[in-house]
Formats: sequence, C-alpha cells, structure tokens
Amino acid sequence: MGEGPELRTRRLLLRRWREADREPFAALNADPEVMAHFPHPLTRDRSHRMIELIEAEFERHDFGLWALEVIDTGQFVGFAGLNEVGFTAQFTPAIEVGWRLARTAWGHGYATEAARAALAYGFDNAVLSEVVSFTAVTNLRSQAVMRRLGMTHDPADDFDHPQLPARHRLSRHVLYRITAERFARLGDPR
Repeated sequence: MGEGPELRTRRLLLRRWREADREPFAALNADPEVMAHFPHPLTRDRSHRMIELIEAEFERHDFGLWALEVIDTGQFVGFAGLNEVGFTAQFTPAIEVGWRLARTAWGHGYATEAARAALAYGFDNAVLSEVVSFTAVTNLRSQAVMRRLGMTHDPADDFDHPQLPARHRLSRHVLYRITAERFARLGDPR
C-alpha cells in the first residue's frame, strides 16, 4: 500500500501492508483466542479499517504497526511496531510498542524479536526517548514479552483503560516502560 521503512530481523520482515494481508488479518482478528484480551473480536470490515488507520499512522510518523512476515515462508503472521497512544491517561502523550500474532505464530519468539526491532527503530531513527506498552492484567503472555524486552513495570502506573466501561473484565491495565538509555544499555541480543 505505502512505501516506507522496512525492518529485518534474523527470521522476520516488518513491512508496510499489502492488499494480500487483508484476509489473513481479518481471520486473525476474528479468532476468539487471539482477541481474548480485547473487548471482542473484530468484524472483517473493522479489521480492514484498522489497516487503513495503521497506514495513515505511517504517513504521519514514518513508523507504525508493520505487517509481520516470516522470511523463510513469506507467511503473514500479524503485526508489530510502534503506535501513538490514542487515548488520554496519566502517561500520555506516548508511543507504544505493540504486537498481535496469529495463533500459529505463538511460541516462536516472534513477538519479542519483532518488538525489539521496532524499539531499535524508534530509539535510533525516530529519536524517541521512551516507549510504553500496556495490556490487560490478565494478558500474561504479552507481559512476558514486555519483560523480555527489558521493559520495567511500576504498579503505581497501572490504570483503568478509559475506553472500557468501569468494572469491565479487561478494564484494569498494566503499564510497562523502556527508555532509550535502558534499551541501549541492554544491547541487542540478536
């Protein structure tokens, strides 16, 4: 769709979105297990609209949520990247690192590998000073990725997501952070 930065890791290509990504992305977003820590799965139309919003973010910032492809197979497996937080909270304005992978891509370390590449781009190219990540307290898998990235968590930063109703099963969120300085100190384990 658009042109812009591509990132490569040992196993993954983080690239701009293609028309061919629409259907596998819609299937991923319709999967109840993939979307267990979101309010609900997305319809096909909402999923397609999300790609348009992601592409618009690339035009604004020269970074975004890259489509994620396994280099050896060319298979689209989800997204990972950087995104401007779209709501107001005690930690905004902020840029978040995020990911969403198809179930077939779980357990391979792809989320950590791709998110690490996105963080490196954010700190080195976009000259960000800090990046956050957040998820529902029940999403232990994503929290494990955040810790593997070297992000830190202070329970005082946890928050109720402002776009969810009070007492919703997913409203309470944990917030993780990483600074450019910490990321540089940790080095790239690739």
